[in-house]
Amino acid sequence: MSLTWRDGPDLVPARPGAVGWALVLLRGGPLVTVLALGLGLKLLVRAVERPLAGARRPLSPWITVAVCRIAMRILGLRVEARGRPMQGPGALVANHSSWLDILVLNAQAPVVFVSKAEVAGWPGIGLLARATGTVFIRREARGEVAAQAQTLAERIGQGARLALFPEGTSTDNRRVLPFRPALFAGLMAGPAVQPVTLRYEAPEGEDPRFFAWYGGMDLGPHALAVLAARRGGRVKVTFHPPIPVAGRDRKTLAAEAEASVRSAL
Repeated sequence: MSLTWRDGPDLVPARPGAVGWALVLLRGGPLVTVLALGLGLKLLVRAVERPLAGARRPLSPWITVAVCRIAMRILGLRVEARGRPMQGPGALVANHSSWLDILVLNAQAPVVFVSKAEVAGWPGIGLLARATGTVFIRREARGEVAAQAQTLAERIGQGARLALFPEGTSTDNRRVLPFRPALFAGLMAGPAVQPVTLRYEAPEGEDPRFFAWYGGMDLGPHALAVLAARRGGRVKVTFHPPIPVAGRDRKTLAAEAEASVRSAL
């Protein structure tokens, strides 16, 4: 990740104290249980759904929505949503500042995430991502841009509502980095792209960047800090009006979406 946008050193998550570890156990156990049960149920439903509906997923995505809503409650992260997710196929494009973004967006409506290929190999997270139908792309593989764009176009053609982070990396939740037009190539097959702004508010007394996971931060310590928080936080989700694809090229589309997302941060 480029360091040019940094205002200072990355946030270092505090290590949990005695009360913090008690909260980690109190929240972590139910969270892992909910994720495991949700994964098992989703795989079972998908086994029946696949031969009947093929690539389309009429039922299983709603399991993901329910699981993520429960997970948000367990974590004590309140959601305030403005606007509504677009209906039908297309794409949601949002700013990216935390691993929590996945839970937040999945809790709003069924979506198919577009993620960097490395995530598929991450322990635990990779399994969850594959089970939810995530589309993996190699963002730095320029020779595969056309093929990857075709894959995204096909998923939209199958009725999917994609979700992706066009910044290409995560930030400290205090800025929006330029959207990469190349990531919009596969979205031109859909009717519209809907910008979404995610703005986190830290628990009282915590650093404003508390929920942000970026730079060289390790996932484990950050997840522990979130689980150990004595007070809950809040995330404001703003669904901006969808931008029609017709009459725009990918650079124009990326610029308009970026401006919309930035306006609510």
